Amino acid sequence: MEFCLECGDKILGRSDKKFCNDSCRNSYNNRQRKASTQELRKINDVLRKNFCILRELPFVDNIYKTNKPSLERLGFSFTYFTHIVTYKNGAEYRFVYSFGYKLGEDDFVLVVKK
Repeated sequence: MEFCLECGDKILGRSDKKFCNDSCRNSYNNRQRKASTQELRKINDVLRKNFCILRELPFVDNIYKTNKPSLERLGFSFTYFTHIVTYKNGAEYRFVYSFGYKLGEDDFVLVVKK
């Protein structure tokens, strides 16, 4: 006979059961996932904020030229991005969903809308 991983009560029934009921199973799993869920939520919040900042920029022909400090003043974080695209010419763009940016010399930033 086994004991519940959450509350420690004896488990009746199948020999491979780990929890005495659904409530204990849910409580145990929620506690196990809490730390990773908080980290994901924090990263998603940063990505969402970055996306909103880029979406509001005044693009001309899907291009916007600026500098790094200007974006940082708006609250943009260069730490997180969704993916990187490297083009044939070697240019590397970091994307926040459908908006990409390329870091240049002297804090120059070229932002593109896909």
